Amino acid sequence: MKKMAISVTEAARNFSDCVSRAHYQNVTFVLLKNGTPFARLVPDHEKVCSGRELAAALAEVELPEDEARAWHSDLRVARNALKAPVQRWR
Repeated sequence: MKKMAISVTEAARNFSDCVSRAHYQNVTFVLLKNGTPFARLVPDHEKVCSGRELAAALAEVELPEDEARAWHSDLRVARNALKAPVQRWR
C-alpha cells in the first residue's frame, strides 16, 4: 500500500481523483494542514492490523479452556468463509 502526504487544499481541489486512487490503487492519503498531519483518506478495505500484530496481541491473552476451544472453532469457520481478494489489475 502506498502512502502520500498532500495538503488539505490539494485534496479538496482533487477530491474525486484522490477518492478514485484510494479505491482503485490502494493509496492512503495523509492530509496535511499547515504541514502537520491532520486527517487520512484511506481505502475502505485497508487492514486495521497485520496478522503479526494480531498474533502478538492474542499471545498475551489467556482464555479458559472452554472459551479457547470455542474461539478456535469460530476461527476455523471464519477461515473457511474467507475468499481470496479480487486482483483487478492483472
